[in-house]
Amino acid sequence: MWRLNLYNTNIDFLRWGKLALGGSITVLLIAIGSLLFRGMNLGLDFTGGTVIEVRYPESVEIPKVRETLAKAGFSDAQTQHFGTSKEVLIRIPPREEANAATLSNDVLRTLQGAEGQTGTITLARAEFVGPQVGQELVEQGGLAALGALAGILIYVMFRFEWRLAVGTIAATVHDVVFTIGWFSLFQIEFDLTVLAAVLAVIGYSVNDTVVVLDRIRENFRKRRKGSVLEIMNRSINETLSRTIMTSVATLLSVIVLYFLGGTVMRGFSIAMIVGIVVGTYSSIYIASASALYLGISREDLLPKAKETADERP
Repeated sequence: MWRLNLYNTNIDFLRWGKLALGGSITVLLIAIGSLLFRGMNLGLDFTGGTVIEVRYPESVEIPKVRETLAKAGFSDAQTQHFGTSKEVLIRIPPREEANAATLSNDVLRTLQGAEGQTGTITLARAEFVGPQVGQELVEQGGLAALGALAGILIYVMFRFEWRLAVGTIAATVHDVVFTIGWFSLFQIEFDLTVLAAVLAVIGYSVNDTVVVLDRIRENFRKRRKGSVLEIMNRSINETLSRTIMTSVATLLSVIVLYFLGGTVMRGFSIAMIVGIVVGTYSSIYIASASALYLGISREDLLPKAKETADERP
């Protein structure tokens, strides 16, 4: 009976290193292009305004909801399904003359009075965030992400030889841009929970990358035979079981959260799923491959011999 033994693999990962780097660069360019031209679908936490969730007694079509709201003076309202086709999320930009309670009551009355509407529409949630608070959250969230990246940059500069440090930084930036670009490309709402997930992805990516690079450094010092490519491939294979078990265990938890955590946690779950998959990939094909193509050698990672008293002039 055939059985996969993750503890004794011999896969030539870096054989496809250049192809993987080329594919990653292409995907990152697409992500950056989407960020520049499509922008982010920022949630209420960042834009400000009122969010209203309503539940219909039966399935409802979004175009009909939009038409009903437009006739009542809410032409700037954004509507979408969430959860099921019976639940509708409505976002209304900030209005000086109305608060969340007033707006939610007006919207509910409007939907209840729509032509052909039968049954009772219930209000599930109504929240308001001011535009000034939203702008502060954008600035503070951006500073938090930059601060995390700066801290990681300082850490890896002292921990690794510069080629390995560059690989770690490249992998981390790759994962962050890819995750944010995913939300931009598919216009998934980006709110504070997603920002928290992005910061978690940064930590996950660095942790996974450091484990691989530590093994590479250890094997360079321990193994006297074998080329640079062979030693790096060997190191990746030796950490493969740990990488797969950690990734799968984390993914299972996040997937359960995606299906059972409700609408509030959906963006967080998507960001974590994308980040875990991409973070595992980048540890091999961004961090390791980058160091390889920057020309790392055994001599770069061997401990420097200390000068003895007899060798001093």
